[in-house]
Amino acid sequence: MAIGTRRTKKEEGDNNIFWTTMADLLLGLAIIFMTLFVLAMTGFTQQSLEQKKQQLEVNKELIENLKKANIEAQVDPMTGDIKISDLELFELSSYTLSDKGKAYLDKLVPIYINTIFSKKELINEIENIIIQGHTDSQSYAGIKNADEQYMKNMTLSLQRANSVADYMFKTSFNKEYNDKLKKMIVVEGKSFSEPVMTNGKEDYNKSRRVEMRLKVKKLDITEVLVHGVQFLNDK
Repeated sequence: MAIGTRRTKKEEGDNNIFWTTMADLLLGLAIIFMTLFVLAMTGFTQQSLEQKKQQLEVNKELIENLKKANIEAQVDPMTGDIKISDLELFELSSYTLSDKGKAYLDKLVPIYINTIFSKKELINEIENIIIQGHTDSQSYAGIKNADEQYMKNMTLSLQRANSVADYMFKTSFNKEYNDKLKKMIVVEGKSFSEPVMTNGKEDYNKSRRVEMRLKVKKLDITEVLVHGVQFLNDK
């Protein structure tokens, strides 16, 4: 004969109250979390829009300043990225800056650095200034091994980017920004992995280039939630 225990109505009632209370507590926490998240995302969106607005204003000013100085450079009005043809900077297959290239950077770099760093609101949001070297798929075309050709171009593109980055510090930009620039500048070699295409075909002349790119900081989810908590505290 099995021996069991039977709950009293009082015990069953207490148990129901416990789970009801627990469910209400969890629901309340979920509502608080969702409220924080919505508030954080609202503030985050506003902050992102303001950041983008500042960047667009700087990009516009940069384009105008380069135009006034009669400097030919392809500037993306949305990102501020600058593309410089290798013909402006180097001799064929060389990573040593030509006299023409040095003269070009002497004019361009001070305008670029001074324009960007003069905007305190934006400069605090910039994580890196990336100097990228790019080649085309015809460089070292005589090398039969495709991997070896790619890596030869990788070396050349990296050396070219490094030459530009090194010379930037020798130009007459406001040296007040020197330490910040050192912390932000990054050099990359891309080989011919990102060719410029025209009508579906690689444009060899445009593919051989050096780019100056801004990498803007992005908030992570922790920062978003912290922003939400601060928002509620302010209320």
